Amino acid sequence: MFDIGVNLTSLQFAKDRPAVVDRARAAGVKGLLITGTDLQESQAASELAQSHAAYCWSTSGVHPHQASSWNDRVAEQIHALASRPEVVAIGECGLDFNRNFSTPAQQEEAFSAQLALAAELGMPVFLHCRDAHARFAALLVPWLDKLPAAVVHCFTGTAQELDSCLSLGLSIGITGWVCDERRGLELRALLPQIPADRLLLETDAPYLLPRDLHPKPASRRNEPCFLPHIVRQVAAWRQEDPEWLGQKTDVNARRLFRLV
Repeated sequence: MFDIGVNLTSLQFAKDRPAVVDRARAAGVKGLLITGTDLQESQAASELAQSHAAYCWSTSGVHPHQASSWNDRVAEQIHALASRPEVVAIGECGLDFNRNFSTPAQQEEAFSAQLALAAELGMPVFLHCRDAHARFAALLVPWLDKLPAAVVHCFTGTAQELDSCLSLGLSIGITGWVCDERRGLELRALLPQIPADRLLLETDAPYLLPRDLHPKPASRRNEPCFLPHIVRQVAAWRQEDPEWLGQKTDVNARRLFRLV
């Protein structure tokens, strides 16, 4: 099992980050990818990955929520971070028209710039898309033949959006969102349609604690040690063996992020 989305830089982990990593190891999780969401968080993610070498890696990028911070200086420093060996993807980058914390124009500028950066460096991209699929795809498509790989992190889209992502050759990151009986049923029904070699699993910790996890932690905080629960649930809904699925998605992650 490999958790491709952990926000380990979150203040929710400030008091016990080493213990969080230890619990993940003890639970059988074989590796963590720490998400960079802006320049400061990307720097922190890189440093955390360095402190857990050969178990943690990181991404370097600017999330669409923080796209208004994108400028030449940020671009230069994201580029510099990407040269570090523990940084294995550009992102989290993309579009989020659900909240528009940054304007659509700012989001599109930052997204396109990061796609260009990933193409220049020959690096995979760690993607975010919410309520923006048509524009997301339009901006992404011209770069796909220049990128080694791409994964749509925390996919929560429709059947049509899944078909589009798969037709573009993207890998699909699935979180504990599918464990939510209120919001996750549509996505749960789509799980069998994702080819096994394109499926990646993640917690998005400390967010998206699986609602069907029992007992729930008193903190209500998600952790990478809960990835085995997500693996078991996804395997059941796909009618696959959970041990096999955990191994398969681990292989997929290591191939996509070139950790083998």
